[in-house]
Amino acid sequence: MVSHSNGPTKHMAPMEVSVEAGNAGAAEWLDDDGRPRRTGTFWTASAHIITAVIGSGVLSLAWAIAQLGWVAGPAAMLLFAFVTYYTATLLADCYRTGDPETGKRNYTYMDAVRSNLGGAKVVFCGVIQYANLVGVAIGYTIASSISMQAIRRAGCFHKNGHAVPCKSSSNPYMILFGVTQILFSQIPDFDQIWWLSIVAAVMSFTYSSIGLALGIAQTVSNGGFKGSLTGISIGADVTSTQKIWHSLQAFGDIAFAYSFSNILIEIQDTIRAPPPSESKVMQKATRLSVATTTIFYMLCGCMGYAAFGDNAPDNLLTGFGFYEPFWLLDVANVAIVVHLVGAYQVFCQPIFAFVERRAAAAWPDSAFISRELRVGPFALSLFRLTWRSAFVCVTTLVAMLLPFFGNVVGFLGAVSFWPLTVYFPVEMYIKQRRVPRGSIKWICLQTLSICCLLVSIAAAAGSIADVIDALKVYRPFSS
Repeated sequence: MVSHSNGPTKHMAPMEVSVEAGNAGAAEWLDDDGRPRRTGTFWTASAHIITAVIGSGVLSLAWAIAQLGWVAGPAAMLLFAFVTYYTATLLADCYRTGDPETGKRNYTYMDAVRSNLGGAKVVFCGVIQYANLVGVAIGYTIASSISMQAIRRAGCFHKNGHAVPCKSSSNPYMILFGVTQILFSQIPDFDQIWWLSIVAAVMSFTYSSIGLALGIAQTVSNGGFKGSLTGISIGADVTSTQKIWHSLQAFGDIAFAYSFSNILIEIQDTIRAPPPSESKVMQKATRLSVATTTIFYMLCGCMGYAAFGDNAPDNLLTGFGFYEPFWLLDVANVAIVVHLVGAYQVFCQPIFAFVERRAAAAWPDSAFISRELRVGPFALSLFRLTWRSAFVCVTTLVAMLLPFFGNVVGFLGAVSFWPLTVYFPVEMYIKQRRVPRGSIKWICLQTLSICCLLVSIAAAAGSIADVIDALKVYRPFSS
């Protein structure tokens, strides 16, 4: 199971159930694949998608719109929303291989790629997915430390006034986050805990809503909307080259905010059996959830830009465009930290499981790998303790070396957007529906894929250029 989203989503644990000859009545409680009957509906699928999509990516949208302006900013958000929705409908058709109502089910994104494409493309998909998950772990370490640092700074500003710098290093907060993750990573199947999805939903809506409310309040206080039609002006603070790179990075930020293709198949696997087919229900759920998310994103991004104009920070709740009420900022930042502590584990569990499966297969008789000691909720084995702790330490170290939230978010969004949101859904749909090569539909789908590839490359280049620019004046471990 590999999940990707801006927030954790509840997954059903796979269960193998057999029906004894004398207990055929139990078949009523099973689906066509022998697993417990799925009960998900249009509404539960929509809720899962909205919970998965709305996450920390929303915090950088005001900055993204500030780079592009009042015309290109909202237009780019609508364009990404449409592409995400359209390719999600293609992906939903690939949940079953063959017949849309009776074909073999695919339980994860990787299963769908394996069933439809196979070969080297499965390896490519795996590399992209796991690399993306590692990147998300680094990004979440940075984001959580910035929020913890912001809580301390908000109290300092409230006490000493806004003129005082109130500077502090983010490194101790990253180390604290890392230590917490080392502890949580020893809890087996942490991502399967039933209340995790509820906590994630509450936290993400809490900080997103506070950001939106503060943006509206600031705009009212300003007496009108700030910003311009073309975005940040070229001048003393921003060169024409920086304007181009920032505009490209903004596309990556928007792409990151919309990314949920990775977990779409897993959400679809919770929907009750046909009729109607799971793909039809999922397409309707995707339409509602992408529309709802887009409205919410438009409000958050546009109100943030309206409030701060060219000075919109790359993280709306930690860039100190807002100083008061300081306690409300603290509530929002605590919500971010709580959300990201759980989200980190949800994204890392697939990596942990993959490495541990490979190790167990390679050295089945090794006591170092297989011997386990249960201590309360923790399942301790020397290998798990060593490997998972080492992984957390490496991601924390990289986060300390590159503590640039906006750039990391932009890069992750850019790199994962084309392969996971566009390329694989398009290729699987063409194979599944046997779209004739050279037909108008084939040409349109391939054109969409190539255009999105160019956008991804440009957005990644913008983020990398900005990191290089920032590293010219940044000293490692001193932030």
